[in-house]
Amino acid sequence: MTSKVICIVLGGGQGSRLSPLTATRSKPAVPIAAKYRLVDIPISNCLHSGIDRIFVLTQFNSASLNKHIKNTYHFSSFSDAFVDILAAEQTPTSAGWFQGTADAVRQSLHHLSVWEYEYVLILSGDQLYQMDFKEMMDQHIQKNADISIATIPVHANDVPGFGILKTDEQSRITAFIEKPKSDFESWASEVSPEMQQQGRYYLASMGIYLFNRKTLYELLEGNTYPDFGKEIIPQSIQTHNVLSYQYEGYWTDIGTIPSFFDANLELTDDIPQFNLFDKHHIFTRARMLPPTKISGTQLDRAIVADGCIISASLLKRAVIGIRTRIGHGTTLENCYVMGSDNYQTLEQIKEAKESDTPIMGIGDNCCIKNAIIDKNSYIGNNVTINCGTKIADGDYGSYTVQDGIVVVKKRAVIPHGTVI
Repeated sequence: MTSKVICIVLGGGQGSRLSPLTATRSKPAVPIAAKYRLVDIPISNCLHSGIDRIFVLTQFNSASLNKHIKNTYHFSSFSDAFVDILAAEQTPTSAGWFQGTADAVRQSLHHLSVWEYEYVLILSGDQLYQMDFKEMMDQHIQKNADISIATIPVHANDVPGFGILKTDEQSRITAFIEKPKSDFESWASEVSPEMQQQGRYYLASMGIYLFNRKTLYELLEGNTYPDFGKEIIPQSIQTHNVLSYQYEGYWTDIGTIPSFFDANLELTDDIPQFNLFDKHHIFTRARMLPPTKISGTQLDRAIVADGCIISASLLKRAVIGIRTRIGHGTTLENCYVMGSDNYQTLEQIKEAKESDTPIMGIGDNCCIKNAIIDKNSYIGNNVTINCGTKIADGDYGSYTVQDGIVVVKKRAVIPHGTVI
Protein backbone atom coordinates (compact mmCIF):
# COMPACT_ATOMS: atom_id res chain seq x y z
CA MET A 1 0.00 0.00 0.00
CA THR A 2 2.93 2.37 0.50
CA SER A 3 3.21 2.61 -3.30
CA LYS A 4 -0.07 4.57 -3.18
CA VAL A 5 1.31 7.20 -0.78
CA ILE A 6 2.92 10.57 -1.44
CA CYS A 7 4.64 12.30 1.47
CA ILE A 8 4.89 16.03 2.16
CA VAL A 9 7.47 17.20 4.69
CA LEU A 10 6.67 20.65 6.05
CA GLY A 11 9.79 22.76 6.29
CA GLY A 12 8.26 25.14 8.81
CA GLY A 13 8.26 28.91 8.93
CA GLN A 14 11.06 31.30 9.71
CA GLY A 15 12.25 29.13 12.60
CA SER A 16 12.68 32.06 14.99
CA ARG A 17 12.61 29.77 18.04
CA LEU A 18 15.73 28.03 16.70
CA SER A 19 17.53 31.31 16.00
CA PRO A 20 20.44 31.88 15.43
CA LEU A 21 20.80 28.35 13.97
CA THR A 22 18.17 29.33 11.38
CA ALA A 23 19.69 32.70 10.49
CA THR A 24 21.15 31.37 7.22
CA ARG A 25 19.35 28.03 6.79
CA SER A 26 15.82 26.63 7.03
CA LYS A 27 14.85 24.46 10.01
CA PRO A 28 15.06 21.16 8.09
CA ALA A 29 18.66 21.99 7.13
CA VAL A 30 19.90 22.47 10.72
CA PRO A 31 22.69 19.94 11.48
CA ILE A 32 21.89 17.31 14.12
CA ALA A 33 23.75 14.39 15.75
CA ALA A 34 27.17 15.33 14.34
CA LYS A 35 26.58 14.32 10.70
CA TYR A 36 22.89 14.58 9.78
CA ARG A 37 20.33 17.29 9.01
CA LEU A 38 16.90 17.53 10.63
CA VAL A 39 15.20 16.73 7.33
CA ASP A 40 16.99 13.37 7.23
CA ILE A 41 14.80 12.12 10.11
CA PRO A 42 11.35 12.20 8.43
CA ILE A 43 12.82 11.20 5.06
CA SER A 44 14.59 8.19 6.58
CA ASN A 45 11.39 7.14 8.37
CA CYS A 46 9.60 7.29 5.03
CA LEU A 47 12.21 5.32 3.11
CA HIS A 48 12.34 2.58 5.77
CA SER A 49 8.53 2.43 5.56
CA GLY A 50 8.60 1.94 1.78
CA ILE A 51 7.45 5.50 1.01
CA ASP A 52 9.78 6.94 -1.62
CA ARG A 53 7.91 9.82 -3.27
CA ILE A 54 8.59 12.79 -1.03
CA PHE A 55 8.17 16.55 -1.36
CA VAL A 56 9.85 18.93 1.10
CA LEU A 57 8.06 22.29 1.40
CA THR A 58 10.09 25.33 2.36
CA GLN A 59 10.19 29.09 1.90
CA PHE A 60 12.90 30.54 4.17
CA ASN A 61 16.66 30.26 3.56
CA SER A 62 16.24 27.23 1.31
CA ALA A 63 19.66 27.22 -0.44
CA SER A 64 21.39 25.00 2.16
CA LEU A 65 18.46 22.58 2.18
CA ASN A 66 18.34 22.44 -1.62
CA LYS A 67 22.03 21.60 -1.72
CA HIS A 68 21.67 18.87 0.91
CA ILE A 69 18.69 17.24 -0.84
CA LYS A 70 20.44 17.38 -4.22
CA ASN A 71 23.65 15.81 -2.89
CA THR A 72 21.95 13.14 -0.75
CA TYR A 73 18.88 11.50 -2.19
CA HIS A 74 19.66 9.77 -5.49
CA PHE A 75 17.48 7.01 -6.86
CA SER A 76 17.61 4.70 -9.86
CA SER A 77 16.50 6.23 -13.15
CA PHE A 78 14.23 3.19 -13.53
CA SER A 79 12.34 4.14 -10.36
CA ASP A 80 9.62 6.69 -9.63
CA ALA A 81 11.29 7.49 -6.28
CA PHE A 82 12.26 11.10 -5.55
CA VAL A 83 12.86 13.64 -2.82
CA ASP A 84 12.11 17.08 -4.24
CA ILE A 85 12.03 20.60 -2.83
CA LEU A 86 8.86 22.65 -3.27
CA ALA A 87 9.63 26.25 -2.41
CA ALA A 88 6.93 28.88 -1.96
CA GLU A 89 6.30 30.51 -5.32
CA GLN A 90 4.12 33.16 -6.86
CA THR A 91 1.55 31.77 -9.29
CA PRO A 92 -1.48 33.22 -11.12
CA THR A 93 -3.71 31.88 -8.32
CA SER A 94 -1.44 32.60 -5.35
CA ALA A 95 0.87 35.57 -4.93
CA GLY A 96 1.78 35.20 -1.27
CA TRP A 97 3.97 33.20 1.08
CA PHE A 98 2.71 30.06 2.79
CA GLN A 99 0.47 31.27 5.62
CA GLY A 100 0.50 28.02 7.63
CA THR A 101 0.69 24.25 7.34
CA ALA A 102 -2.61 23.79 5.51
CA ASP A 103 -1.98 26.76 3.23
CA ALA A 104 1.44 25.36 2.29
CA VAL A 105 -0.12 22.04 1.24
CA ARG A 106 -3.01 23.82 -0.52
CA GLN A 107 -0.61 25.91 -2.62
CA SER A 108 1.41 22.80 -3.51
CA LEU A 109 -1.41 20.44 -4.54
CA HIS A 110 -0.98 21.22 -8.25
CA HIS A 111 2.52 19.72 -8.10
CA LEU A 112 1.03 16.43 -6.87
CA SER A 113 -1.59 16.19 -9.62
CA VAL A 114 0.77 14.50 -12.11
CA TRP A 115 1.23 11.51 -9.78
CA GLU A 116 -1.04 8.59 -9.04
CA TYR A 117 -1.72 8.24 -5.31
CA GLU A 118 -4.53 7.52 -2.87
CA TYR A 119 -3.04 8.82 0.36
CA VAL A 120 -1.02 11.84 1.46
CA LEU A 121 1.28 11.58 4.50
CA ILE A 122 2.10 15.00 6.00
CA LEU A 123 5.11 15.27 8.32
CA SER A 124 6.95 17.95 10.25
CA GLY A 125 10.57 18.71 9.42
CA ASP A 126 11.73 19.42 13.00
CA GLN A 127 11.05 16.27 15.03
CA LEU A 128 13.25 13.42 16.23
CA TYR A 129 11.67 9.96 16.19
CA GLN A 130 11.69 6.54 14.51
CA MET A 131 8.32 5.33 13.24
CA ASP A 132 7.12 2.64 10.85
CA PHE A 133 4.44 4.41 8.82
CA LYS A 134 3.25 1.08 7.39
CA GLU A 135 1.57 0.33 10.73
CA MET A 136 -0.23 3.67 10.63
CA MET A 137 -1.28 2.95 7.04
CA ASP A 138 -2.62 -0.50 7.97
CA GLN A 139 -4.82 0.88 10.76
CA HIS A 140 -6.00 3.71 8.51
CA ILE A 141 -7.15 1.28 5.82
CA GLN A 142 -8.56 -1.40 8.15
CA LYS A 143 -10.74 1.12 9.99
CA ASN A 144 -11.79 2.96 6.84
CA ALA A 145 -10.46 6.27 8.10
CA ASP A 146 -10.60 9.54 6.20
CA ILE A 147 -7.81 11.05 8.30
CA SER A 148 -5.37 9.47 10.76
CA ILE A 149 -3.41 11.55 13.25
CA ALA A 150 -0.37 10.16 15.02
CA THR A 151 -0.67 10.82 18.75
CA ILE A 152 1.58 10.29 21.73
CA PRO A 153 0.57 10.09 25.42
CA VAL A 154 1.97 12.99 27.45
CA HIS A 155 2.02 14.14 31.09
CA ALA A 156 -0.36 16.80 32.37
CA ASN A 157 2.45 19.37 32.60
CA ASP A 158 3.13 18.89 28.86
CA VAL A 159 -0.49 19.44 27.81
CA PRO A 160 -0.32 23.27 27.32
CA GLY A 161 2.27 22.83 24.57
CA PHE A 162 0.22 20.49 22.35
CA GLY A 163 -3.02 19.99 20.53
CA ILE A 164 -4.87 17.47 22.73
CA LEU A 165 -7.28 14.82 21.38
CA LYS A 166 -10.10 12.83 22.93
CA THR A 167 -10.83 9.35 21.52
CA ASP A 168 -13.47 6.67 21.88
CA GLU A 169 -12.92 2.91 22.26
CA GLN A 170 -12.56 2.56 18.46
CA SER A 171 -9.67 5.10 18.40
CA ARG A 172 -11.94 7.61 16.67
CA ILE A 173 -11.17 11.20 17.63
CA THR A 174 -14.26 12.81 19.13
CA ALA A 175 -12.84 16.17 20.21
CA PHE A 176 -9.76 18.34 19.75
CA ILE A 177 -8.44 21.32 21.67
CA GLU A 178 -5.40 23.38 20.76
CA LYS A 179 -2.87 23.93 23.60
CA PRO A 180 -5.24 24.17 26.59
CA LYS A 181 -3.76 26.14 29.50
CA SER A 182 -6.08 25.00 32.31
CA ASP A 183 -9.12 22.85 33.20
CA PHE A 184 -8.08 20.03 30.86
CA GLU A 185 -8.46 17.11 33.30
CA SER A 186 -11.52 15.84 31.43
CA TRP A 187 -9.39 15.41 28.30
CA ALA A 188 -7.61 12.30 29.63
CA SER A 189 -7.90 9.33 27.24
CA GLU A 190 -7.57 5.55 27.33
CA VAL A 191 -3.89 4.65 27.11
CA SER A 192 -1.87 1.47 27.57
CA PRO A 193 -0.99 0.20 31.08
CA GLU A 194 2.65 1.20 30.48
CA MET A 195 1.64 4.77 29.70
CA GLN A 196 -0.66 4.80 32.74
CA GLN A 197 2.26 3.79 34.96
CA GLN A 198 4.22 6.74 33.62
CA GLY A 199 1.31 9.10 34.25
CA ARG A 200 0.87 9.88 30.54
CA TYR A 201 -2.93 10.08 30.15
CA TYR A 202 -3.33 12.82 27.52
CA LEU A 203 -3.09 12.19 23.78
CA ALA A 204 -1.10 14.89 22.01
CA SER A 205 -1.05 15.39 18.28
CA MET A 206 2.43 14.75 16.84
CA GLY A 207 1.73 16.85 13.75
CA ILE A 208 1.80 13.69 11.61
CA TYR A 209 -1.28 13.34 9.40
CA LEU A 210 -2.41 10.70 6.90
CA PHE A 211 -5.19 11.86 4.55
CA ASN A 212 -7.19 10.11 1.88
CA ARG A 213 -6.55 12.06 -1.30
CA LYS A 214 -10.24 12.87 -1.79
CA THR A 215 -10.60 14.03 1.81
CA LEU A 216 -7.57 16.31 1.61
CA TYR A 217 -8.91 18.07 -1.49
CA GLU A 218 -12.35 18.43 0.09
CA LEU A 219 -10.94 20.05 3.21
CA LEU A 220 -8.51 22.41 1.49
CA GLU A 221 -10.49 23.63 -1.50
CA GLY A 222 -13.01 26.42 -1.22
CA ASN A 223 -11.52 28.00 1.91
CA THR A 224 -8.41 29.82 3.11
CA TYR A 225 -7.89 28.16 6.50
CA PRO A 226 -4.12 28.40 7.08
CA ASP A 227 -3.45 25.59 9.61
CA PHE A 228 -4.25 21.93 10.07
CA GLY A 229 -4.04 22.02 13.87
CA LYS A 230 -6.07 25.17 14.46
CA GLU A 231 -8.75 24.98 11.76
CA ILE A 232 -8.78 21.98 9.41
CA ILE A 233 -8.51 19.11 11.92
CA PRO A 234 -10.99 20.44 14.55
CA GLN A 235 -13.65 21.04 11.90
CA SER A 236 -13.12 17.70 10.15
CA ILE A 237 -13.77 15.72 13.37
CA GLN A 238 -17.48 16.46 13.06
CA THR A 239 -17.75 15.54 9.37
CA HIS A 240 -15.18 12.78 8.75
CA ASN A 241 -13.87 9.55 10.25
CA VAL A 242 -10.75 10.86 11.99
CA LEU A 243 -8.66 8.27 13.85
CA SER A 244 -5.84 8.39 16.36
CA TYR A 245 -2.78 6.25 15.68
CA GLN A 246 -1.21 5.96 19.12
CA TYR A 247 2.59 5.89 19.17
CA GLU A 248 4.53 5.09 22.35
CA GLY A 249 8.14 5.28 21.21
CA TYR A 250 10.63 8.12 21.55
CA TRP A 251 9.52 11.39 19.98
CA THR A 252 10.50 14.97 20.61
CA ASP A 253 9.76 18.29 18.95
CA ILE A 254 13.08 20.07 18.62
CA GLY A 255 11.86 23.49 17.60
CA THR A 256 13.64 25.44 20.36
CA ILE A 257 17.29 25.87 21.32
CA PRO A 258 16.92 24.06 24.71
CA SER A 259 15.04 21.10 23.18
CA PHE A 260 17.52 20.93 20.28
CA PHE A 261 20.46 21.03 22.71
CA ASP A 262 19.01 18.34 24.98
CA ALA A 263 18.10 16.06 22.05
CA ASN A 264 21.68 16.12 20.78
CA LEU A 265 23.39 15.62 24.13
CA GLU A 266 21.02 12.78 25.08
CA LEU A 267 22.51 10.84 22.17
CA THR A 268 25.67 10.45 24.25
CA ASP A 269 23.83 8.46 26.98
CA ASP A 270 24.83 4.82 27.42
CA ILE A 271 21.42 3.73 26.16
CA PRO A 272 19.89 6.74 24.42
CA GLN A 273 16.17 6.90 23.79
CA PHE A 274 16.85 7.68 20.14
CA ASN A 275 19.00 4.87 18.81
CA LEU A 276 21.45 5.93 16.10
CA PHE A 277 22.68 2.33 15.92
CA ASP A 278 19.30 0.85 14.99
CA LYS A 279 19.14 -1.27 11.83
CA HIS A 280 16.80 1.40 10.44
CA HIS A 281 19.65 3.88 10.28
CA ILE A 282 19.35 7.52 9.26
CA PHE A 283 20.17 8.29 5.65
CA THR A 284 22.26 11.36 4.94
CA ARG A 285 24.83 12.71 2.51
CA ALA A 286 27.71 10.30 1.92
CA ARG A 287 31.05 12.07 2.31
CA MET A 288 34.48 10.68 1.47
CA LEU A 289 36.16 12.01 4.61
CA PRO A 290 39.28 10.65 6.31
CA PRO A 291 38.90 8.89 9.66
CA THR A 292 38.96 11.04 12.77
CA LYS A 293 42.38 11.47 14.45
CA ILE A 294 42.46 11.83 18.27
CA SER A 295 45.61 12.50 20.26
CA GLY A 296 45.91 12.60 24.06
CA THR A 297 42.20 13.15 24.64
CA GLN A 298 40.04 11.71 27.42
CA LEU A 299 36.61 10.85 26.03
CA ASP A 300 33.60 10.48 28.30
CA ARG A 301 30.27 9.95 26.53
CA ALA A 302 31.28 11.56 23.26
CA ILE A 303 30.06 11.18 19.69
CA VAL A 304 32.67 12.12 17.11
CA ALA A 305 31.94 12.31 13.38
CA ASP A 306 34.33 11.69 10.47
CA GLY A 307 37.24 13.84 9.44
CA CYS A 308 38.06 15.44 12.81
CA ILE A 309 41.51 16.32 14.20
CA ILE A 310 41.28 16.39 18.00
CA SER A 311 44.04 17.09 20.51
CA ALA A 312 41.81 18.23 23.37
CA SER A 313 42.39 17.24 26.99
CA LEU A 314 38.75 16.27 27.67
CA LEU A 315 35.51 15.80 25.75
CA LYS A 316 32.71 15.07 28.22
CA ARG A 317 29.13 14.60 27.04
CA ALA A 318 29.99 16.16 23.71
CA VAL A 319 28.78 15.76 20.13
CA ILE A 320 31.47 16.65 17.61
CA GLY A 321 30.53 17.27 13.98
CA ILE A 322 32.43 16.60 10.76
CA ARG A 323 35.87 18.16 10.08
CA THR A 324 36.17 19.66 13.59
CA ARG A 325 39.60 20.77 14.78
CA ILE A 326 40.16 21.05 18.54
CA GLY A 327 43.49 22.19 19.94
CA HIS A 328 45.74 21.00 22.80
CA GLY A 329 44.68 21.46 26.41
CA THR A 330 41.06 22.27 25.57
CA THR A 331 38.13 20.89 27.58
CA LEU A 332 34.56 20.65 26.30
CA GLU A 333 31.64 19.63 28.52
CA ASN A 334 27.99 19.48 27.49
CA CYS A 335 28.70 20.83 24.02
CA TYR A 336 27.49 20.31 20.47
CA VAL A 337 30.13 21.36 17.94
CA MET A 338 28.66 21.25 14.43
CA GLY A 339 31.99 21.13 12.59
CA SER A 340 33.05 22.67 9.31
CA ASP A 341 32.13 22.57 5.62
CA ASN A 342 35.77 22.48 4.53
CA TYR A 343 39.35 22.24 5.77
CA GLN A 344 41.72 25.16 5.89
CA THR A 345 44.90 24.52 3.92
CA LEU A 346 48.25 24.34 5.68
CA GLU A 347 49.11 27.70 4.10
CA GLN A 348 45.96 29.29 5.55
CA ILE A 349 46.71 27.86 8.98
CA LYS A 350 50.29 29.17 8.79
CA GLU A 351 49.09 32.65 7.80
CA ALA A 352 46.58 32.70 10.67
CA LYS A 353 49.25 31.78 13.20
CA GLU A 354 51.65 34.39 11.84
CA SER A 355 48.93 37.07 12.10
CA ASP A 356 47.87 35.78 15.54
CA THR A 357 44.25 35.15 14.43
CA PRO A 358 42.14 32.04 15.16
CA ILE A 359 42.04 29.11 12.77
CA MET A 360 38.80 27.37 11.90
CA GLY A 361 37.69 25.18 14.80
CA ILE A 362 38.54 25.46 18.49
CA GLY A 363 41.98 26.58 19.61
CA ASP A 364 44.35 25.52 22.40
CA ASN A 365 43.67 25.70 26.15
CA CYS A 366 39.98 26.60 25.86
CA CYS A 367 37.26 25.82 28.41
CA ILE A 368 33.77 25.52 26.92
CA LYS A 369 30.62 24.29 28.66
CA ASN A 370 26.90 24.18 27.82
CA ALA A 371 27.39 25.51 24.31
CA ILE A 372 26.41 24.99 20.70
CA ILE A 373 29.17 25.92 18.25
CA ASP A 374 27.67 26.44 14.80
CA LYS A 375 29.50 25.53 11.60
CA ASN A 376 32.70 27.16 10.34
CA SER A 377 33.38 29.01 13.59
CA TYR A 378 36.81 30.35 14.54
CA ILE A 379 37.46 30.08 18.29
CA GLY A 380 40.89 31.29 19.33
CA ASN A 381 43.30 30.03 21.98
CA ASN A 382 42.61 30.46 25.71
CA VAL A 383 38.91 31.15 25.14
CA THR A 384 36.51 30.57 28.04
CA ILE A 385 32.81 30.05 27.29
CA ASN A 386 30.22 29.50 30.03
CA CYS A 387 32.77 28.25 32.57
CA GLY A 388 32.12 30.93 35.17
CA THR A 389 29.30 33.28 36.13
CA LYS A 390 25.92 32.56 34.51
CA ILE A 391 25.27 34.76 31.49
CA ALA A 392 22.00 36.64 30.95
CA ASP A 393 19.90 35.65 27.95
CA GLY A 394 20.35 37.85 24.91
CA ASP A 395 22.07 38.46 21.58
CA TYR A 396 25.70 39.49 21.95
CA GLY A 397 26.69 39.81 18.30
CA SER A 398 28.81 36.75 17.55
CA TYR A 399 26.83 34.59 19.99
CA THR A 400 23.49 34.36 21.78
CA VAL A 401 22.45 32.96 25.15
CA GLN A 402 19.19 31.10 25.79
CA ASP A 403 18.37 29.35 29.06
CA GLY A 404 22.06 29.27 29.95
CA ILE A 405 23.08 27.77 26.59
CA VAL A 406 25.64 29.79 24.62
CA VAL A 407 25.17 29.52 20.84
CA VAL A 408 28.20 30.66 18.86
CA LYS A 409 26.92 31.76 15.46
CA LYS A 410 27.89 30.31 12.11
CA ARG A 411 31.24 31.69 10.86
CA ALA A 412 31.71 33.65 14.09
CA VAL A 413 35.26 34.67 15.06
CA ILE A 414 36.02 34.57 18.80
CA PRO A 415 39.45 36.18 19.38
CA HIS A 416 42.21 34.68 21.53
CA GLY A 417 41.66 35.07 25.26
CA THR A 418 37.95 35.94 25.04
CA VAL A 419 35.86 35.22 28.14
CA ILE A 420 32.12 34.68 27.61
